[in-house]
Amino acid sequence: MSSSPTSGPRNYLADLLRGHLKSIRSRWRALPAGRIATIVLAVLRHDQRLADMAGGNDVSATTIRRWRDELITLLAAKAPRLDRALKKIARRGGEVVLIDGTLIPTQRRTGTANRPNYSGYHHRHGLHVLALTDERGRMIWISAARPGRTHDAPSAWTTTRMTPWSSPASRPPAPASSSPATGSEPGARRRTRPVEHGFAHPQNWRILTKLRTDPARATGLLRALFVLTNLEGAR
Repeated sequence: MSSSPTSGPRNYLADLLRGHLKSIRSRWRALPAGRIATIVLAVLRHDQRLADMAGGNDVSATTIRRWRDELITLLAAKAPRLDRALKKIARRGGEVVLIDGTLIPTQRRTGTANRPNYSGYHHRHGLHVLALTDERGRMIWISAARPGRTHDAPSAWTTTRMTPWSSPASRPPAPASSSPATGSEPGARRRTRPVEHGFAHPQNWRILTKLRTDPARATGLLRALFVLTNLEGAR
Protein backbone atom coordinates (compact mmCIF):
# COMPACT_ATOMS: atom_id res chain seq x y z
CA MET A 1 0.00 0.00 0.00
CA SER A 2 1.55 3.31 -1.07
CA SER A 3 1.85 6.30 1.20
CA SER A 4 0.01 9.53 0.60
CA PRO A 5 2.00 12.79 0.47
CA THR A 6 0.76 13.68 3.95
CA SER A 7 2.48 10.63 5.45
CA GLY A 8 5.84 12.36 5.13
CA PRO A 9 8.83 12.32 2.80
CA ARG A 10 10.44 9.28 4.45
CA ASN A 11 7.46 6.97 3.96
CA TYR A 12 6.79 8.34 0.49
CA LEU A 13 10.41 7.81 -0.51
CA ALA A 14 10.48 4.29 0.93
CA ASP A 15 7.30 3.33 -0.98
CA LEU A 16 8.72 4.86 -4.14
CA LEU A 17 11.82 2.70 -3.79
CA ARG A 18 9.78 -0.44 -3.06
CA GLY A 19 7.71 0.17 -6.18
CA HIS A 20 10.85 0.67 -8.24
CA LEU A 21 12.44 -2.52 -6.93
CA LYS A 22 9.28 -4.43 -7.76
CA SER A 23 9.16 -3.01 -11.28
CA ILE A 24 12.75 -4.04 -12.00
CA ARG A 25 12.27 -7.36 -10.17
CA SER A 26 15.06 -6.68 -7.73
CA ARG A 27 14.31 -8.25 -4.36
CA TRP A 28 17.53 -7.39 -2.55
CA ARG A 29 19.19 -4.33 -1.02
CA ALA A 30 21.75 -4.25 1.75
CA LEU A 31 19.28 -2.37 3.97
CA PRO A 32 15.45 -2.10 4.11
CA ALA A 33 13.80 0.55 1.95
CA GLY A 34 12.81 2.64 4.98
CA ARG A 35 16.40 2.73 6.22
CA ILE A 36 17.69 3.68 2.77
CA ALA A 37 15.14 6.49 2.58
CA THR A 38 16.29 7.81 5.96
CA ILE A 39 19.95 7.76 4.89
CA VAL A 40 19.26 9.56 1.61
CA LEU A 41 17.14 12.21 3.34
CA ALA A 42 19.98 12.80 5.81
CA VAL A 43 22.42 13.28 2.94
CA LEU A 44 20.10 15.76 1.23
CA ARG A 45 18.82 17.61 4.29
CA HIS A 46 22.03 17.91 6.30
CA ASP A 47 24.63 17.44 3.55
CA GLN A 48 26.09 14.51 5.43
CA ARG A 49 29.31 13.12 3.98
CA LEU A 50 28.81 9.82 2.21
CA ALA A 51 31.75 8.22 4.03
CA ASP A 52 30.26 9.17 7.42
CA MET A 53 26.87 7.70 6.53
CA ALA A 54 28.54 4.58 5.15
CA GLY A 55 30.56 3.94 8.30
CA GLY A 56 27.50 4.20 10.52
CA ASN A 57 25.45 1.79 8.42
CA ASP A 58 28.07 -0.85 7.57
CA VAL A 59 27.98 -0.21 3.82
CA SER A 60 30.38 1.49 1.42
CA ALA A 61 30.31 5.14 0.38
CA THR A 62 29.80 3.93 -3.19
CA THR A 63 26.61 2.16 -2.12
CA ILE A 64 25.32 5.32 -0.40
CA ARG A 65 26.07 7.30 -3.56
CA ARG A 66 24.22 4.77 -5.70
CA TRP A 67 21.18 4.87 -3.42
CA ARG A 68 21.22 8.67 -3.42
CA ASP A 69 21.40 8.90 -7.21
CA GLU A 70 18.72 6.23 -7.63
CA LEU A 71 16.22 7.99 -5.37
CA ILE A 72 17.00 11.40 -6.84
CA THR A 73 16.15 10.01 -10.29
CA LEU A 74 12.88 8.52 -9.03
CA LEU A 75 11.88 11.75 -7.30
CA ALA A 76 12.83 13.99 -10.22
CA ALA A 77 10.52 11.97 -12.48
CA LYS A 78 7.61 13.05 -10.22
CA ALA A 79 8.24 16.76 -10.77
CA PRO A 80 5.45 18.37 -12.85
CA ARG A 81 5.99 19.60 -16.39
CA LEU A 82 5.48 23.28 -17.09
CA ASP A 83 2.35 22.90 -19.20
CA ARG A 84 0.66 20.64 -16.66
CA ALA A 85 1.57 22.93 -13.78
CA LEU A 86 0.02 25.92 -15.56
CA LYS A 87 -3.14 24.01 -16.47
CA LYS A 88 -3.51 22.94 -12.85
CA ILE A 89 -3.34 26.56 -11.68
CA ALA A 90 -5.82 27.59 -14.38
CA ARG A 91 -8.28 24.90 -13.25
CA ARG A 92 -8.09 26.29 -9.73
CA GLY A 93 -9.06 29.72 -11.02
CA GLY A 94 -5.60 31.23 -10.66
CA GLU A 95 -5.05 34.43 -12.60
CA VAL A 96 -1.37 35.07 -12.00
CA VAL A 97 1.80 33.05 -11.62
CA LEU A 98 5.09 34.60 -10.60
CA ILE A 99 8.42 33.70 -12.16
CA ASP A 100 11.85 34.44 -10.77
CA GLY A 101 15.37 33.09 -10.87
CA THR A 102 18.02 32.34 -8.30
CA LEU A 103 21.64 31.25 -8.25
CA ILE A 104 22.50 27.91 -6.62
CA PRO A 105 26.15 28.19 -5.44
CA THR A 106 28.54 25.52 -6.69
CA GLN A 107 32.15 24.65 -6.09
CA ARG A 108 34.54 26.46 -8.34
CA ARG A 109 35.77 24.14 -11.07
CA THR A 110 38.78 24.73 -13.27
CA GLY A 111 38.73 24.70 -17.04
CA THR A 112 37.08 26.72 -19.77
CA ALA A 113 33.94 24.57 -19.65
CA ASN A 114 33.09 26.01 -16.23
CA ARG A 115 33.48 29.68 -17.17
CA PRO A 116 29.80 30.08 -18.14
CA ASN A 117 28.89 29.09 -14.54
CA TYR A 118 30.43 32.28 -13.15
CA SER A 119 27.83 34.92 -12.37
CA GLY A 120 29.13 38.45 -12.73
CA TYR A 121 26.09 39.74 -10.85
CA HIS A 122 26.63 37.52 -7.80
CA HIS A 123 30.44 37.36 -8.16
CA ARG A 124 30.51 33.61 -7.64
CA HIS A 125 30.15 30.30 -9.45
CA GLY A 126 26.74 28.71 -9.55
CA LEU A 127 23.81 27.46 -11.58
CA HIS A 128 20.80 29.55 -12.54
CA VAL A 129 17.32 28.16 -11.89
CA LEU A 130 13.85 29.55 -12.62
CA ALA A 131 10.80 28.78 -10.53
CA LEU A 132 7.10 29.47 -10.90
CA THR A 133 4.95 30.12 -7.86
CA ASP A 134 1.33 31.04 -7.37
CA GLU A 135 0.33 34.33 -5.78
CA ARG A 136 0.71 32.78 -2.31
CA GLY A 137 4.31 31.75 -2.88
CA ARG A 138 3.72 28.02 -3.37
CA MET A 139 6.22 26.68 -5.88
CA ILE A 140 4.53 24.89 -8.78
CA TRP A 141 7.38 24.30 -11.22
CA ILE A 142 11.17 24.47 -11.40
CA SER A 143 13.28 24.74 -14.53
CA ALA A 144 16.38 22.90 -15.62
CA ALA A 145 19.65 24.26 -14.25
CA ARG A 146 21.42 26.69 -16.56
CA PRO A 147 24.89 28.28 -16.42
CA GLY A 148 25.30 30.87 -13.68
CA ARG A 149 25.84 33.74 -16.11
CA THR A 150 22.23 33.36 -17.33
CA HIS A 151 19.95 36.35 -16.65
CA ASP A 152 16.38 36.02 -15.42
CA ALA A 153 14.47 37.75 -18.21
CA PRO A 154 16.11 36.04 -21.23
CA SER A 155 15.95 32.69 -19.46
CA ALA A 156 12.27 33.19 -18.64
CA TRP A 157 11.45 33.88 -22.27
CA THR A 158 13.59 31.04 -23.64
CA THR A 159 12.29 28.48 -21.17
CA THR A 160 8.64 29.42 -20.74
CA ARG A 161 7.88 31.87 -23.59
CA MET A 162 6.62 34.25 -20.90
CA THR A 163 7.45 37.92 -20.89
CA PRO A 164 7.72 40.08 -17.75
CA TRP A 165 4.27 41.02 -16.48
CA SER A 166 2.59 39.43 -19.50
CA SER A 167 -1.15 39.59 -20.01
CA PRO A 168 -3.44 36.57 -19.62
CA ALA A 169 -3.83 36.45 -23.39
CA SER A 170 -0.12 35.85 -23.92
CA ARG A 171 -0.36 32.13 -23.19
CA PRO A 172 -3.94 30.90 -23.09
CA PRO A 173 -5.41 29.13 -21.23
CA ALA A 174 -2.67 29.38 -18.63
CA PRO A 175 -2.65 32.07 -15.94
CA ALA A 176 -0.84 35.31 -16.49
CA SER A 177 2.85 35.32 -15.74
CA SER A 178 5.01 37.67 -13.73
CA SER A 179 8.77 37.79 -13.71
CA PRO A 180 11.01 39.77 -11.39
CA ALA A 181 10.89 43.51 -11.69
CA THR A 182 13.89 45.72 -11.14
CA GLY A 183 14.40 47.35 -7.80
CA SER A 184 13.61 50.79 -9.24
CA GLU A 185 10.05 49.89 -10.13
CA PRO A 186 7.36 50.81 -7.58
CA GLY A 187 6.38 47.83 -5.50
CA ALA A 188 8.97 45.55 -7.11
CA ARG A 189 9.99 43.99 -3.82
CA ARG A 190 6.38 43.51 -2.78
CA ARG A 191 5.51 41.79 -6.07
CA THR A 192 8.46 39.37 -5.93
CA ARG A 193 8.12 38.48 -2.24
CA PRO A 194 5.93 35.40 -2.92
CA VAL A 195 8.57 34.01 -5.29
CA GLU A 196 11.35 34.60 -2.78
CA HIS A 197 9.20 32.83 -0.20
CA GLY A 198 8.80 29.91 -2.59
CA PHE A 199 12.56 29.69 -3.11
CA ALA A 200 13.27 29.79 0.63
CA HIS A 201 11.86 26.31 1.31
CA PRO A 202 13.96 24.29 -1.16
CA GLN A 203 17.05 26.14 0.04
CA ASN A 204 16.51 24.68 3.51
CA TRP A 205 18.13 21.53 2.11
CA ARG A 206 21.73 22.01 3.12
CA ILE A 207 23.07 20.11 0.13
CA LEU A 208 22.30 23.31 -1.81
CA THR A 209 24.54 25.44 0.43
CA LYS A 210 27.37 24.82 -2.02
CA LEU A 211 26.57 22.20 -4.62
CA ARG A 212 29.35 19.64 -5.00
CA THR A 213 27.64 17.35 -7.46
CA ASP A 214 28.33 17.38 -11.18
CA PRO A 215 26.45 20.34 -12.73
CA ALA A 216 25.03 17.92 -15.29
CA ARG A 217 23.19 16.16 -12.43
CA ALA A 218 21.98 19.38 -10.81
CA THR A 219 18.63 19.50 -12.63
CA GLY A 220 17.59 16.11 -11.31
CA LEU A 221 18.68 17.03 -7.79
CA LEU A 222 16.77 20.32 -7.82
CA ARG A 223 13.60 18.70 -9.11
CA ALA A 224 13.88 15.95 -6.51
CA LEU A 225 14.19 18.55 -3.74
CA PHE A 226 11.22 20.41 -5.22
CA VAL A 227 9.10 17.24 -4.88
CA LEU A 228 10.30 16.65 -1.31
CA THR A 229 9.61 20.27 -0.36
CA ASN A 230 6.06 20.00 -1.65
CA LEU A 231 5.58 16.78 0.31
CA GLU A 232 6.63 18.55 3.49
CA GLY A 233 4.29 21.43 2.73
CA ALA A 234 1.37 19.03 2.28
CA ARG A 235 1.70 17.61 5.79
